[in-house]
Amino acid sequence: MTALSAAALLLTAGCSAGSAGSPGDRASAPGGTAPGPSAAAPATDPVPPAKGSVKVLRTVAEGLKTPWGLAPLPDGGLLVSSRDDGTIVRVDEKTGRKTELGAVSGVSPAGEGGLLGIALSPGFASDHMIYAYFTSVSDNRIVRVLYDDKKPAGEQLGAPDTVFKGIPKGTVHNGGRIAFGPDGMLYAGTGEGGERGPAQDRKSLGGKILRLTPEGEPAPGNPFPGSPVYSYGHRNVQGLAWDDRQRLFASEFGQDTWDELNAIKPGGDYGWPAAEGRSSDPAYQNPIAQWHTADASPSGIAYVNGVIWMAGLKGQRLWRIPLKGTEAAATPQAFLTGTYGRLRTVAWAGGDRLWLLTSNTDGRGRPRPGDDRVLEVRVS
Repeated sequence: MTALSAAALLLTAGCSAGSAGSPGDRASAPGGTAPGPSAAAPATDPVPPAKGSVKVLRTVAEGLKTPWGLAPLPDGGLLVSSRDDGTIVRVDEKTGRKTELGAVSGVSPAGEGGLLGIALSPGFASDHMIYAYFTSVSDNRIVRVLYDDKKPAGEQLGAPDTVFKGIPKGTVHNGGRIAFGPDGMLYAGTGEGGERGPAQDRKSLGGKILRLTPEGEPAPGNPFPGSPVYSYGHRNVQGLAWDDRQRLFASEFGQDTWDELNAIKPGGDYGWPAAEGRSSDPAYQNPIAQWHTADASPSGIAYVNGVIWMAGLKGQRLWRIPLKGTEAAATPQAFLTGTYGRLRTVAWAGGDRLWLLTSNTDGRGRPRPGDDRVLEVRVS
């Protein structure tokens, strides 16, 4: 990490986090109740080394257009959504071959909106359903589509079934990350659509983390009865991940000063727009780490062996944040700075490996030959 980045970085005291487990978590089982807060790191929490390493093993595939969401399939292969085309492609992780499944009907791309995050149903092995978060002509919404790989390429996606709608849309700040937690519930990170008001309004769906049943209803045990809102006071949530103790973490864009990595407490207020980054006001949950916006503009995150890995867009780097419970255990460490341009999504690939998705064709990057791509990365 550069001296400037080190000076700009401010680690903050950890806030309490929800107990919700990693999608596909090795040890967690789905349930029907809300995760509960964890006040502090248990004494038995292992602490990873302060310093780690990153090695890019290979380019899996290249030539992707405005890729955004990434979902590894249980039987092999990676699904990648295209923000601007509104399509989903399957990448063979061994050969790099790309097969278009088809377009998701109803996507209306503009600015930062379009086909964004994707996630597999918890029952994917039997129901073959893909969940997708996208921008329509009127709002941001979540749908599910049937994936039938027996049909011809380009015709493998069924008609979308709308699960949840009414999330504010904007030219910027559409949120878009979705993931199923170990409790079997669907979590969605939303943005405030470029407006300052929605994040603090618990009746608004903007600037929130939502917790839903797979059918799109407010999940049982949510902190505000009858509401899908799980946490609020967010500006634009871009990454969701759970540790092996089922605690939820989220990354989000700041405005001009601080980007954030937060440990999420059910019902917690994360301060926007009154607070950007660390605040002295006890009403707000403080981030566990924060960065100047030039060093991060964080997007997807993944948890591996006690470490949160965070992709950076404007910062064009992969951040390593070792954890001690719900606190950062050491100064975050930057890797791949500028090497592959903007980094959009990171997903656990098993063991000590990650899938890393670049984002240089999104209108803000500088496309280079072969962009955009999926990389396989070994981390420690």
